[in-house]
Amino acid sequence: MHESISLTPASFLPEYVELCTSPELYALLAQAAVPDAVEQAAAFGRWWFHPDSDGLVFSVMAAGMLGVTAGWHAGLDQGFAKVLADDMLQINAMLRNATARRSQMEYEFRIFNEGTGLRWLRLRSVPQASASALCEGILTDITAARHAAMRERLGFESTRLFVGADSIGEAVTRVIQLVCENLGWDWGAYWTVATDASGERQLRLQDYWHAQQETLQLFTQESQAMQVRPGTGLVGQVWQQGEPRWVESMSSDEEFLRNKSAMQCQLRSGYIFPVAYITDEGERHCPGVLEFYSRLTRQSEAQLPSLSATIGALIAQTAQRLEQQETIRLLAQIDGLTELANRSHFYQILDSACKKSAASGTEFGLIFIDLDRFKPVNDAFGHEAGNVVLRGFSQRVQALPIPGKLVGRLGGDEFAILYQPDGSATPFNEQLDSLVRQVLHAAQLPFMFNGHEITVSASIGISIYPDNGLTGPELLRGADTAMYRIKKNGRNDVSYFSSSTSYTLAVQQSDLAQRLTMQTELHQAIAEQALFLEYQPIFAANGQIHALEALIRWRRANGDIVRPDIFIPIAEESRLIIQIGSWVVHRACHDLARLHRCGFENVKVHVNMAASEFTSSALPDELRAVVERSGIKPHHLCLELTESMLMHQPDHVIPIMSTLRRLGFGISLDDFGMGYSSLAHLKNLPISSMKIDRSFIKGLPQQSEDRAIVRTIIELGRNLRLNVIAEGVETDTQLAFLRQFGDTLIQGFVLSRPQPVEELIRVYGKGLELPLVGDV
Repeated sequence: MHESISLTPASFLPEYVELCTSPELYALLAQAAVPDAVEQAAAFGRWWFHPDSDGLVFSVMAAGMLGVTAGWHAGLDQGFAKVLADDMLQINAMLRNATARRSQMEYEFRIFNEGTGLRWLRLRSVPQASASALCEGILTDITAARHAAMRERLGFESTRLFVGADSIGEAVTRVIQLVCENLGWDWGAYWTVATDASGERQLRLQDYWHAQQETLQLFTQESQAMQVRPGTGLVGQVWQQGEPRWVESMSSDEEFLRNKSAMQCQLRSGYIFPVAYITDEGERHCPGVLEFYSRLTRQSEAQLPSLSATIGALIAQTAQRLEQQETIRLLAQIDGLTELANRSHFYQILDSACKKSAASGTEFGLIFIDLDRFKPVNDAFGHEAGNVVLRGFSQRVQALPIPGKLVGRLGGDEFAILYQPDGSATPFNEQLDSLVRQVLHAAQLPFMFNGHEITVSASIGISIYPDNGLTGPELLRGADTAMYRIKKNGRNDVSYFSSSTSYTLAVQQSDLAQRLTMQTELHQAIAEQALFLEYQPIFAANGQIHALEALIRWRRANGDIVRPDIFIPIAEESRLIIQIGSWVVHRACHDLARLHRCGFENVKVHVNMAASEFTSSALPDELRAVVERSGIKPHHLCLELTESMLMHQPDHVIPIMSTLRRLGFGISLDDFGMGYSSLAHLKNLPISSMKIDRSFIKGLPQQSEDRAIVRTIIELGRNLRLNVIAEGVETDTQLAFLRQFGDTLIQGFVLSRPQPVEELIRVYGKGLELPLVGDV
C-alpha cells in the first residue's frame, strides 16, 4: 500500500503552495489520495500533468505501477524516476506537446526497480474538452502482453532461422541478437565443445552478440580468450550437468570465471542453459551452452527461462541435423569396406585437381593399382578373406608417410592414388618412383586369414597431368592402359603411360575407360531423372491393343538418346540394373494406372527383368506392394525374362517365378527359340506367354526354315495354352503371314513404334484399335 498524501497546503513545497490553493487542483489531490475501486478492478491508474510547473499527480494505482508515492511530484524526473533513460526522452516530448491536451496520444515505455524488475507500461493521454491547463490520462501495465508477444515473435523467428539452415553459426548469432533485443539482455554467446591438441575436450566461445553502442568489448575479449574444461566454472558445469544456472551477482559469484571484466563492463546478472538433444539410441548429446547477461538484476522477471528449452531444442536439433547431413555426405564419399574415397568421390577430386592444376600450371600424377591374383583368393578362401586383403592393403597404403597423396578405391581390387609434388628439389618422377615402390612392397607383404598366409602383388600404371591428359577420364584411361601392359607382361611392376604403348592395348583400355566413364554418367542420370519410358503396343489379331512393352530410354543433358543395348550391359555389370529395374516397374505401373483411367481398361504392361532381380526372394512381395500402391491388379503386369537368364540359375529363378504366377503376375519368356532351353523344361515352366525371337521373324515369309520354326513355336504355344507374341514385325508381308494363325499377338514397327504415354492416349485413347494392313 502506497503512502497517501496530506491535504494541507503547508505539507507541500513552497513553490506549489499557490497551486494547491486552486480548488480544482485541491480536489484532484484529494481524489488521487484515495484508492479507486474502478481503477483496481480495471487494472489501470490515472495521472495528471501541469505543463506550466512540470507538476505531476498520480493516483494510488498509477503510483504503484511506477514504484513511486501517490499524489504530487515536483517534476517529470521525480515522477518517472524508475523509467529507463532511453524511454524518458519520449515521455518528455509527449507530455510537453500542447496537442496532447486536445488529442489522444500514447507511448509504451519500460521501468525497472529491484522489487518488480523490468516492466512495460503504456501512458495514454485523454483529450481535454475544457480550458483546463492540466493534461490527464491513464496508465496501464502491459508487461504480460509484451512478454507474450516477445515469446511468440522469438519462437517464430528462431524456428524460421534454424529450419533449413546450412550452417549453425549465422543462425545462432541471429537468435542471440533476437533474445537480447526482445527480452532486454545486453550480451549473449554460444559455447561449443572442441578437442584440443592433447585430446581433451574444451568449451570455446563460438558466436556472440551485443549492441554496438555498448562498451562490452573487454568482457567479449576475455570470453574469446578462454578455454573452459567440462565441469569448470558455470559454463562448464551447465554443459556437464545439463541444468540451467542463474548468476545473481557476476562480480561476487566465485564460480563465475569472468568477474573482473564483468564488473568493469557493469554486467550484474545472467542466465546460462544447455543446448542438448536425445539421440536415437537414447543418449543425451550436448553440442553447446548458451549464456545471456544483463546490467540489471533479472532473475525475478526474466522471460528467458520459459523460452530456453525451445531455443536450446531448436539449436540442438539443427546441430543434430547438420551432423547427420555431414555423416551422410561422408558416407556417400567413403568406401565402406576400406574407408578410402569411393569411386564417385575420387573422380570428383580428380576433376577438381585437373581444374586447379590448369589454373596454376602445376603437375600431378595418377597411379592406377590392380591387385594380382586376387580372384583366386576369393575362390579359395571366400569373400571374407578377400575383404581382409582389401582392408589390409588400403591401411598399408594410407599409412605410408608420404604427404600429398590421396588414395581411393575404384571398385573390386582396383585402387588409385592422386599424388601432388612435395615441393622438394627431388624430380617429380623420382618422387613417384619412391611412392609406387612402397606401394608394391605393401602389396607383397603377406596377409593373415584364419592362420593362413595370403600373398598377392600389384600391377601399377601411372599417368601424369598435363603430359598424358587434361581431364580425369583421359588420365584414368592412360594410367589404366599402362597398368594393363604390366598385367600382360608378368605383373608385379610399374609402367608409365606413353605414346609408344601398344595400339591394341590403348584401344582395349580406351574402351574400358569409356565404360567406367559411362558408369559414372549413368549414376548421374539416375540421380537427375534423365531416364524415361516409351511404350510399344502389342496387338491382338482383331486390331485391339492387348498389352504394352515398357522400353527404357536415357536422354543425356545435350539431348542425345543413349540406346538401351549400350547402357543396360554396363548397368548389369555395376549392379545399377537393380536400381533401374525398380524404377522401371514403379514408373510403368503408375503409367498403366493412368492409361486405365483413360479407357485402356484391360491393357497389360510388359516389363523386362534382369537376372539379378529374379534371384531375389523378396521380389514377389515387392511387386505386390507396387501394384497395390498403383491401383492395378497383378495380372496387368507381365514380367519378361530371357531363356539364357532362366537357364543360368534355374534352381533360384523357377521357384520365384512360381510364386509370382500364384500371385497372378504374368511371366513371358523372351527371345524364345535361341536354343538355351529344352522342351522338357518348357512344359514345366510357370509362364503365361512367350516371344518368338525377331531373328526368325526377319526371314519371313521368304525363308522356309524360318517359316517352319515360327509355325512350330505358334503351335507349341497353342498346345501349352500360352500367348505367343511375334516381335520385330516390320513389313506388311511379315504381318500378312502371321495373321493367318489368328491368335498370334503382333509387336513391331509395321503397326506402331514405341511412344510416350501421352502420345498413346492421344492416338489410341478412344478406339484402342489400329486398322490392320489390308483393312484400310
